[in-house]
Amino acid sequence: MKFRELRESDHAAVVAVVDGWWGGRRVADKLPRLFFRLFRETSFAVEEDGELVAFLVGIVGSHGEEAYVHFVGVHPGHRPGGLGRRLYEEFFGEVRRRGCRSVRAITSPVNKGSVAFHGRMGFEVVEGDLETDGVSVHSDYDGDGKEKVLFRRDLR
Repeated sequence: MKFRELRESDHAAVVAVVDGWWGGRRVADKLPRLFFRLFRETSFAVEEDGELVAFLVGIVGSHGEEAYVHFVGVHPGHRPGGLGRRLYEEFFGEVRRRGCRSVRAITSPVNKGSVAFHGRMGFEVVEGDLETDGVSVHSDYDGDGKEKVLFRRDLR
């Protein structure tokens, strides 16, 4: 497996497969091409035999001390297998070098696999205003009426 920086040229390959990786749920619209251009130094791709099998889009905040994992995708045939963990660890290392002290991430409360994964990765749930299925959530987080689980992890 080859880990490398995400490239703008990866955009078409990612949007072609990511909805399928999510069981047909429409998620490709959360990955604008601009992210593949502007955040490539903090975003990563994994290839196997020339085929994209995983990726992470990450961002360093404007103040430089906090980073955000915007999106992670792993081909279902490569789960489990540690690719998600390795992508996060690569991201943690890169943003630490850039002076970040913490990382944030967000997921939907229905994505129980993601909630559990973030817990295993050392993230803490940021207390919200509601609880769904035993998890603290933030209601109407993006103004679209949907709940989100917010995570934070110190990088010390």
